[in-house]
Amino acid sequence: MHQLTENDRICTLALIHTPGIGAVTVRQLISYCGGAGNVFNSDYKNLIKIPGVGEKVVRAVLAKEAFAMAEREYSNCQNSDTRLHFYSDDTYPSRLKPLYDSPVVLYSRGDFDFNVGRTVGIVGTRQISEYGKAVTESLVKDLGIYQATVVSGLAYGVDITAHRACLKNNLPTIGVMASGLNVIYPVSHRKTALEMQQLGGIVTENALATKPDFMRFPARNRIIAGLSDVTIVVESASKGGSLITVEFAQNYHREVFAVPGSISSPQSEGCNNLIRDHKAAIFTSVQDMAVSIGWGLEEEPNAKVQQRDFAQITFEGFTQDEGQILALLKQNGTIQIDELSWQSGMHLNRLASLLLNLEFQGMVRSLPGKKYGLI
Repeated sequence: MHQLTENDRICTLALIHTPGIGAVTVRQLISYCGGAGNVFNSDYKNLIKIPGVGEKVVRAVLAKEAFAMAEREYSNCQNSDTRLHFYSDDTYPSRLKPLYDSPVVLYSRGDFDFNVGRTVGIVGTRQISEYGKAVTESLVKDLGIYQATVVSGLAYGVDITAHRACLKNNLPTIGVMASGLNVIYPVSHRKTALEMQQLGGIVTENALATKPDFMRFPARNRIIAGLSDVTIVVESASKGGSLITVEFAQNYHREVFAVPGSISSPQSEGCNNLIRDHKAAIFTSVQDMAVSIGWGLEEEPNAKVQQRDFAQITFEGFTQDEGQILALLKQNGTIQIDELSWQSGMHLNRLASLLLNLEFQGMVRSLPGKKYGLI
């Protein structure tokens, strides 16, 4: 995949931090101009022709007000062990790349790879009960045998309980923040955030010094949902941020489970409603969930053996499109159908039909999280 130059990275940061320009518009500008650097080298006449780009956006780009800030931000990241994951980078989360509202760049600190293994989002109320705490700690412990990485939001209640249970059980965990990496929120979780960077880490789409405000939390929740193969709601009131995460997960066609609770408990009202309305499957145990979504214990230990077998596969006797799919699966190992559609350039309906045919031929297997891999 094409790697950005340093100038393109700085120019991308400048676009992101230009007032009034969102992630979708940034990608539109970069796509039509052939690079972030080319956006700033374009004139009014060319920019105004880009679909979805109006007068206000063009004026903001031409003003280049965010460029100096972007240069400082890039330098500060280089000097603070902060990794930048741009949309076109190999290190950018493959789970996010196909999503229409994915961030153009992510900031991270820690020791983890976005694109390996299984991921589970654990979310819920800030007013966690003893029941919710016990369930969270138990399910995190049970996730260990599936080698899953836990994703949550570093908030009070369910989030921090999940993160700390991961540290206790030596399980990787990623905290998605609504602030910048230099502004740990809440402050009382700073120690945990630092410990997480030894086995997992923290991530955000916001500039280093960004303070959390109300609108950044729903945006944070979409990243939690996007990074997770499956989302589990432990406890939730009838309204709350975790239910927003569920909406995003459903829009992204990800699995959602909810832990049932007492009908008299306000903390379980949201979970019970999700189950009642068939918006989430009932969570009874990690083992039952694994069976439901098709997780097997043998997949990870055999991964290296399977990769050796893949080297012997030839694509004779398959159509051109089938051969392209098999080649991409051989190259990527396991891959989500949305990412496979993006890499192959095939429409999802056409791709799904071809994958089904390849399953019938014993070449491809479907995996949880709408992933596919070679047999």
